[in-house]
Amino acid sequence: MLIGLDAIPLTEPLSGVGRYTLELARALAAASPADDFELVYPARYPPITIAEDDGEPAGGGGGSFPPNLKLARVRAGLLGRRWWLVGLPRQLKRRRRALFHGTNYEVPLRAACPTVLTVHDLSAFTHGETQLPRRARRLRRRLPLMARAATHVITPTEAVRREACEILKLDAAKVTAVHEAPRAVFRPLARERAAGVLRRLGVAGDFLLAVGTIEPRKNLTTLVAAFERVALSRPLTLVVAGREGWLVETLRARVESSPARERVRFTGHLPDETLRALYSSCLAFVYPSLYEGFGLPPLEAAACGAAVVASRIPPLEETLGERGALLFDADDADGLARALHDLCDDESLRGRLALAGRQRAAEFTWERAARETLAVYARALGAGSRVDVD
Repeated sequence: MLIGLDAIPLTEPLSGVGRYTLELARALAAASPADDFELVYPARYPPITIAEDDGEPAGGGGGSFPPNLKLARVRAGLLGRRWWLVGLPRQLKRRRRALFHGTNYEVPLRAACPTVLTVHDLSAFTHGETQLPRRARRLRRRLPLMARAATHVITPTEAVRREACEILKLDAAKVTAVHEAPRAVFRPLARERAAGVLRRLGVAGDFLLAVGTIEPRKNLTTLVAAFERVALSRPLTLVVAGREGWLVETLRARVESSPARERVRFTGHLPDETLRALYSSCLAFVYPSLYEGFGLPPLEAAACGAAVVASRIPPLEETLGERGALLFDADDADGLARALHDLCDDESLRGRLALAGRQRAAEFTWERAARETLAVYARALGAGSRVDVD
């Protein structure tokens, strides 16, 4: 059986959706060696190659793919500009794929095979003010059509599953939650190895860590306000790792006006091994997000042995569990400051949180995600028996 997956998220520097696409595709191919999987994208994008070291798309090099997983760059000509409407549906019919998985909110409205759609979150509907206006408008217009056209829908958590059923008006039987997972690279790093990485970054002493795209939804201004309160009484640095998104100027201005501005470090996007060193060495990992579909960074941090502090929102409560993190109300800077004070002052609390977090993170694997996704495919193929593939 030949199954196609959307590879467009792999044509850019990998973020959450790109990581999801790549890790899931690899795990699917390993879990179902009798089937063939293709990561499909139009030729208007440059060729994708996969670096051997950490799986990031890069120029040159080969790729650590299972033998039954291939990249399929489709020469669609002018149809490539109407990929979802014309180019991809024609390609699906020509290649006689049994199923297509849209990993990034999109599937063809008319397809010659069953389709599965991953809806990572519904922030465009619930927190539109934290999104690029153009992107939010496009998702609000297109996603309900895509979700209704798809044979089955996957969400990363039960929390998003409930939102999808309510907001997109979907039958609950059509939507399945499949948890994502930290990648295998994220595990504790020995102190002496981590120390060399920290020296190169210029990070010394105790530090708090935040990781993720810098954008309003990540609520980093609340973190800066809480950090000011904590930093008054102890030598502490705040390290913020992640690429700049939109409205980053607002956060920059808030930091510049802060009395603790000299102790806030922005590193930009970092490779996995550098992140691993930071996760393994931070006094605490802080994730104050206003909204998430799943929340991989806190689980990555927990897998590396970090004590985690996170906002009390349903997806993070679901993924981190009751004991995997200290939770606070996302709009409560004082509450976050109190949680950080407690962690800074109580080594035993940090140890308990770190142990519980590692145990919780170990419950999530891409192998399990692949098995559950294959079960969704089987349901979609059964439901899609009415589809004409001639």
